[in-house]
Amino acid sequence: MDPVYIDAAHALPALLQLNARQFYACLYKPPSAPITKPGCGRNLTCMTDHVVLVADVGKSRCRVELRRGSEVLGASEQHGFPGLGIEDGGTLACTLLVDTAAQLPVTIPQDLAGFGAAVAGVEASTENSLELAKLLTIHYGVPSAVLSDATAAHLGALQGAPGSVLIVGTGAVAFRFDDLGYLHRSDGWGPLLGDRGSGRWIGQHGLHAVLDAYDGGAETTLTAMAGALVESPEHLPAWLADSGNPARAMARFAPLVLQAAQAGDDVAQGIVDAACRILTDTVLRVAKGDDVDRRVALLGGVLNSEFFAELLRKSLASAGIEVVAAQGDGLDGAALAVTRRGLLQERYIHRDGTNWPE
Repeated sequence: MDPVYIDAAHALPALLQLNARQFYACLYKPPSAPITKPGCGRNLTCMTDHVVLVADVGKSRCRVELRRGSEVLGASEQHGFPGLGIEDGGTLACTLLVDTAAQLPVTIPQDLAGFGAAVAGVEASTENSLELAKLLTIHYGVPSAVLSDATAAHLGALQGAPGSVLIVGTGAVAFRFDDLGYLHRSDGWGPLLGDRGSGRWIGQHGLHAVLDAYDGGAETTLTAMAGALVESPEHLPAWLADSGNPARAMARFAPLVLQAAQAGDDVAQGIVDAACRILTDTVLRVAKGDDVDRRVALLGGVLNSEFFAELLRKSLASAGIEVVAAQGDGLDGAALAVTRRGLLQERYIHRDGTNWPE
């Protein structure tokens, strides 16, 4: 197969679809070397030893890594992103990614071969997702792939195979891709309408318990823990309103709820038990059917608490769900998306459309 050159001719179709503001947001930089893909078919792993940028952009944080194969050459991190569904989501996401990549402790080499970006809110706007893919290609001059952070987490956990994944971070969602590559989803509807059992949900119920105790309800050690946030519980609503990101602020209280539960606080334990029951039900909803594999991989920051992870595993086991080890995370999934074509989840991956020969 001939080398694939990402030059102005390849970038022109994407450039023509951008307005002036979008163009100047991510200026095109031509590469100095071709990107070769010897012997790479649509259903084979590609560019496995090439250098790629990968990103995982959630609502709490944005992580970018420079990788050569499985080796991480450098990493950077900063604040998160509301999601691609917002106005100008593609342009704003590109700006955040470029800025985060610029903070890498190593120089991005001239032989960069691709950019895989897992971003929150992809499912909310196909237009913005495609725009982001084009902008990344224009800026870096390489193939790009944009997919939801949840789809990337699934790809990383199961390495592109069918199966179920439960992600418990600031939000909560269960995904299952069946043998035909179709998505089955439960929850993940955001902090206002869903994400039940998530870090935000646990933290929010913990803060509610503090206010309930202040009103004369059950006493809880969470009241003292909330003292690190405000002088009095009556100030919690204003503190939350001024936080800038209420969902993230509430999620940051979740570790304290878990700590209190582990120490024997009945109120906190009730919140944690309820979260486990809800998350178990979330998994069961995507694992319906007699012929469905009832195994799930677990991902997400809340599961960094071994106390909570063990309670959740026991709850899932009681419902006949077996927990299997995740083989990777969202960054691994983003890397897989940009280095391989013909994935089971291909219909949910947005590519720049200018760099991949048939």
